[in-house]
Amino acid sequence: MTRKKVREHLFQMLFVLDFYPEAELDHQVSTFLEDLAGHSDAAKEETEENLEKVREELKQKFYAVAGHLQEIDQKIEEKSNGWSLQRLAKADITALRLAIYEILYDEDVPAGVAVNEAVELAKRFGTDKSPAFVNGVLGSIVRDCTEE
Repeated sequence: MTRKKVREHLFQMLFVLDFYPEAELDHQVSTFLEDLAGHSDAAKEETEENLEKVREELKQKFYAVAGHLQEIDQKIEEKSNGWSLQRLAKADITALRLAIYEILYDEDVPAGVAVNEAVELAKRFGTDKSPAFVNGVLGSIVRDCTEE
């Protein structure tokens, strides 16, 4: 399964963070991962061993993002020019959460890749204005990181 497809699945998993109470997240994650083979044609071509590796990676990254959610959401609010999370589109928030996690906490993902992939997710799942908004917020975060 491609990195892009794994990231898209992770985006879909993270999208539930605003819709389910924390007590139900384990169940939501388990259900998503059990159904992963049916989510795409690419997944159908995967061997069970490879699919299990993808499931484990998705689970680990989901909980890693969820574990940093407070700091990530604070960054989003700081950089979104006075917009609270409640006023932002859920797809935009999800793309930002994933990218900010990758920029700040995942050393395996270059910042430029995180930004580009988040913009692509915003194009696919957000509104017409989402890509520019996501790019602007993430650009500001990347600039802050390079200045430190």
